[in-house]
Amino acid sequence: MRVGLGFDVHAFAEGRTLILGGIPIPHEQGLHGHSDGDVLLHAISDALLGAAADGDIGLYFPDTDASIKGIDSRKILSHAVERIRAKGFTIVNADAVIICETPKISPYRDALRESIAGLLGVSVDRVSVKGKTAEGLGELGRGAGIAVHAVCLLAE
Repeated sequence: MRVGLGFDVHAFAEGRTLILGGIPIPHEQGLHGHSDGDVLLHAISDALLGAAADGDIGLYFPDTDASIKGIDSRKILSHAVERIRAKGFTIVNADAVIICETPKISPYRDALRESIAGLLGVSVDRVSVKGKTAEGLGELGRGAGIAVHAVCLLAE
């Protein structure tokens, strides 16, 4: 068994669609990023790669590569899944905590779990997504963006 921890944070940006877990979420702003800014899929991708001791998404998708500007983060997660499977691992589960003041995560929890499960190729009962606020503390607490902590368990 191998466990991996992932983290990502992105600031809100005007004129962008908010994408979380591969799905658009109604919100007045999206997230800044070289990709579509899907902070949730980025954290899960890094957790998978970390568990397999196979680098991180910055290694495979550097923000200096203009050819991948605006890349769909589902492609990033698919790449991580392919890499860990090629190394002989299977995904046991994934758990993520989304930290933001807005939007509220609970109305989207089931859709996020289903989307992520489909992308990982696992049943939905192996994916957990939780929303937390920063209780008004720091930049996240002032609503400046979204952060995600994710953990994934792999089996050889």
